[in-house]
Amino acid sequence: MEFEQILKNEILGVSILAWFIAQVIKIVIEFMKVKKVDLGLIMSSGGMPSSHTSFVTSLATSVGISEGFNSTIFAMSFVLAGVVMYDATNVRLEAGKQAKVINDLLDNLKDHEVKLEEKLEELLGHTPIQVFAGLILGITVSIGHFY
Repeated sequence: MEFEQILKNEILGVSILAWFIAQVIKIVIEFMKVKKVDLGLIMSSGGMPSSHTSFVTSLATSVGISEGFNSTIFAMSFVLAGVVMYDATNVRLEAGKQAKVINDLLDNLKDHEVKLEEKLEELLGHTPIQVFAGLILGITVSIGHFY
């Protein structure tokens, strides 16, 4: 019964659609760059546009349209979106830069038998442009759906 309600949740569905569109756009952009389809990008973080941002801005926009832009639940989803966008452009972006430096250092130390089990993930965060693109995408998907 509860699972059926989740499946019928229109706001959740629109938010997931915004996330999915962002992930597909990443695949298309990568294909245009390297002429190869990388379906693994469907679950990746980082890149253009920010799917995290499209997800939470679609959520906030949909809640605002549905419940009112002066509602408490809109305020909560707006704050959540702000935290996610801040995290993407600051904390996760810096972590990705640090991972790149560590990977480069380890590559230079191969002769000294210093290695990790696997390379650290470098594409974690987003540039402000990638976040802005995700924001526009999330808002557009919600407005397109509800109007």
